[in-house]
Amino acid sequence: MGAIYTYTEARQNLASLLDLAVREEVRVKRKNGQTFIIKLEREAISPLDVAGVDLGITTAEIVQFIRESRRMR
Repeated sequence: MGAIYTYTEARQNLASLLDLAVREEVRVKRKNGQTFIIKLEREAISPLDVAGVDLGITTAEIVQFIRESRRMR
């Protein structure tokens, strides 16, 4: 569990608090007792997001191949 800061401490030291949040969760507690967690948001990466492959052919050639394959049916 990360450190707990008061709202005032968090406001006065926001830059360093965000630097700390890169490494661990930071908790900020209000006077009324509410506690908030600040942490780095990880970028979601899709398993379908893959690098392309350069086949050395043009879009027109790809379309031509598709049309030819459809005619063969």
